[in-house]
Amino acid sequence: MTRTVTRIALALGTVLLGLPQADAQYAWDVGVHLGGANYLGEMGGKDQPRRDFVWDMKLGQTRWAVGGFARRKVNRLISVNAGLIYLRIQGADELSTYRPRVGRNLNFRNDMFELYLRPEFTIFQDNDLGGRGRYRTDFRLFAYAGVAGYYHNPKGQINRQGDWYDLRPLQTELVDYSSIGFAVPVGMGFHFTFKRRHRIGWDLGWRTTFTDYLDDVSTTYVDPALLLANGGPDAVALANQTAYAYALDPTLPDPRNYGYYDENGNFITGQRGDPTHNDSYMTMTLTYSYVLRGQSNFYRQRYNWLRGTKRVGRKSRAKF
Repeated sequence: MTRTVTRIALALGTVLLGLPQADAQYAWDVGVHLGGANYLGEMGGKDQPRRDFVWDMKLGQTRWAVGGFARRKVNRLISVNAGLIYLRIQGADELSTYRPRVGRNLNFRNDMFELYLRPEFTIFQDNDLGGRGRYRTDFRLFAYAGVAGYYHNPKGQINRQGDWYDLRPLQTELVDYSSIGFAVPVGMGFHFTFKRRHRIGWDLGWRTTFTDYLDDVSTTYVDPALLLANGGPDAVALANQTAYAYALDPTLPDPRNYGYYDENGNFITGQRGDPTHNDSYMTMTLTYSYVLRGQSNFYRQRYNWLRGTKRVGRKSRAKF
């Protein structure tokens, strides 16, 4: 995992450093994200089966998102932003108001590391906010769409109690999905720049992924005998938790309605998730960044290796 993250980080850095140099003195800023993250997937939700976008999210399950970024101004309309975010998403059927989900009784949490690269397109900019002629504060509104790579590791509890178990190696649906994935981040944000050096902003981003296993749930219940042979008793207990919910509330759907019985009672399997929709997640963060003055003596001494400029020897008067 460490090698993969390092390689992606180097690739992002190479892209940023290879951009054409802008004429503006204040072209670079470096900063931090601080805010929250949530997800859309099989778990939790409102009073209906799974719905798209934010309509099925449980705001009470919002958890942290923190990270850092570097941004390069290419020209007046476009900047390029690369960053690393550490975030957590989580969900639990117990919190839903849709009783079939409550009876399913699954839960998860997933700590994720995301590396992103995105161009930011200026929608509106005011270089003299307030119109006082001092140009001490400016405002920028932008939208973005980019690419991201992430590492994730979903975990679950048995009946939301006790220890957390790594779900991926247990293969609760007998699917060996990857811990590395790719996403398409889209969103918008704004920032205020004070005295040309300090930027305070807001960022809202939505990530479309190409997996349905951020929460370890996607398809159907599988044969407990196969789970026992493949992942042991923990896999069996975590894959089907309907009996725990039914024991506490017998008005919930009977566990036999969800999946698995035979020998020769038939039925065999039932729906555990919704494979027709991949999982998504979003972040909403406040940002602070510090603008580097590109043409200062400090910048020339410290960052010439980024600019690729050559030193010019001191000129002297010709002597004859």
